[in-house]
Amino acid sequence: MSKASPIVLILGAGSNVGRHAAKAFRDKGYRVALAARSVKESDNTAEQVYLPIDLSDPASVPSAFSKLRSSLGVPSVIIYNASAGKANQPSNPLSAPVADLTEALNVNTTSAFVAAQQAVLGFEQLPASASKTFIFTGNALNTMTLAPLMLAGMGKSATAHMIQSAAAAYADKGYKFYYADERKADGRPAYMDIDGAAHGDEYVRLAEENSQGPWHYTFVKGVGYKQFPST
Repeated sequence: MSKASPIVLILGAGSNVGRHAAKAFRDKGYRVALAARSVKESDNTAEQVYLPIDLSDPASVPSAFSKLRSSLGVPSVIIYNASAGKANQPSNPLSAPVADLTEALNVNTTSAFVAAQQAVLGFEQLPASASKTFIFTGNALNTMTLAPLMLAGMGKSATAHMIQSAAAAYADKGYKFYYADERKADGRPAYMDIDGAAHGDEYVRLAEENSQGPWHYTFVKGVGYKQFPST
């Protein structure tokens, strides 16, 4: 793998989607940057770097991008894989503490917005041949409600709107934006059965596409993109 190999940055690099996405991109020749609270910069190698980050603090995002530019370079693919949202009382959702809402919005929306800003700044520096792709790991909460997950749903819905707007606004520049949402074959949410390897396969596919596909990328394991009616 050379210094000319493309770079993928995974923000919120957990043990399921994050780990499998990293492997899928490494297998395609990408250099990988993993950003999470638990990683250590001392584990860095020439082909993979670790960026400690707290995505509940949006101010930490530009610093992570800056460190990555100084080590590996400018990422052409950014995967935002973090999620947060404490459960609320199903029968009284508006009793949720404002602090819980603030945390959910910081992780699910504000830090994602800052990451998308940083991604665009980087895309402007990359050659025309680079696949400039931003993928947000979402779920069905932008199209449906689950009684105890209002806070998470508020953040996911806001970011879905951002992704839709960005996909339209930057299409002529070749920048791609996706809200990815794994579903079961009948359209039901994957819930706790999300498949990390399936995400990795789909994310590589999206990165390798030459043009913007459906911004709301609902997909089924082993099938790929499948459009479902909004609920």
